[in-house]
Amino acid sequence: MIVNPKEYFAADPASQIMITPSEVMEYIYCPRFTYFLNVVRISQYEDNRFKVKKGRQVHEDRVRHNKNYLRKKIPTIKKETNVYLADESLRTRGIVDEILFKKDGTLSPVDYKFSPYKEMVFRTHKIQLAIYGLLIKSTYHLPVTCGYISYIRGGSKTVTVDINDQLISRTRRIIDNVLTIIMTEIMPKKTSYKIRCMDCTYKNICV
Repeated sequence: MIVNPKEYFAADPASQIMITPSEVMEYIYCPRFTYFLNVVRISQYEDNRFKVKKGRQVHEDRVRHNKNYLRKKIPTIKKETNVYLADESLRTRGIVDEILFKKDGTLSPVDYKFSPYKEMVFRTHKIQLAIYGLLIKSTYHLPVTCGYISYIRGGSKTVTVDINDQLISRTRRIIDNVLTIIMTEIMPKKTSYKIRCMDCTYKNICV
């Protein structure tokens, strides 16, 4: 059952439901992440995981050291870093690593990833970047046609992602699915990829 978020929030305007791009990525990995984290409210304790802590440290160092650096291969007038954005109509919020103000009048999000580039951009990364694009567009009221993912582990590789109508439509649909689980409080089916269950935080309580 899919609940229309606009109708739901119109009936309950006091609702404080806001989701983050990270929570959307977790839904894509397995819909039950959304249920356990946002409905049952059981923490993942991800701060105890080495890769998460290391990734955050490297990310913070990169943003701090590159604060005034403008990319030569991307015609940019200026940039903003670590920008918090929220959109009540979309019910999403998040911190964008960088926002590029480009010479052609468009804006672009840049997202740093503490992982090596593997000759492809994962679906989760594209959706996350599209959410940032939606947040930027609704805040600055300027077009967002593409974004960039900077893979900073094992060297440095920046990849361009087109934020087109197809990706935006898919992203909005996934956001609605996440909100539906939270609003209905109904446990969804788990992922069909059993290998993902092996390292899952909730594997001992997910039946």
